[in-house]
Amino acid sequence: MTDLRLAPGTPAPDFSLRDQDGMTVNLSDLRGQKTILYFYPAAMTPGCTTQACDFRDSISSLQGAGYRVIGVSRDEPAKLAQFRERDGLTFTLLSDPDHAVHTAYGVWGEKMNYGKKIEGVIRSTFVLDEQGIITLAQYNVKATGHVARLRKTLGIDA
Repeated sequence: MTDLRLAPGTPAPDFSLRDQDGMTVNLSDLRGQKTILYFYPAAMTPGCTTQACDFRDSISSLQGAGYRVIGVSRDEPAKLAQFRERDGLTFTLLSDPDHAVHTAYGVWGEKMNYGKKIEGVIRSTFVLDEQGIITLAQYNVKATGHVARLRKTLGIDA
């Protein structure tokens, strides 16, 4: 568990994770294009599905503004593939089963869930520039309406 919070201007923590197809994706692979990296608790749950479908429905305008979208969860690649197929997701999903990358980004820790303090994934979004530097860090985001707010923050027409 961590109290770490990354701030704009910070280099994004390095990672090497498997995607929904079992292929390895490294942070260095993302250089050269702006990236929206979002962390969510679990594939195919109601809130995470809402958020993923919002990203899916906004992908054209996000890509048009030069952004790629990547989701990260603790789910295994097979479950991510099922999530992607079931909901027609057109962006990469990465698997971090031991939550080491979650910890490096400060998105694994204590949170409130139905009035109880638990340890888990803090729904968060990071925007990285072409060199892998964080330009926006948002912690404790809500699934519903998050993508619309993010687009507004990034100056992308809704």
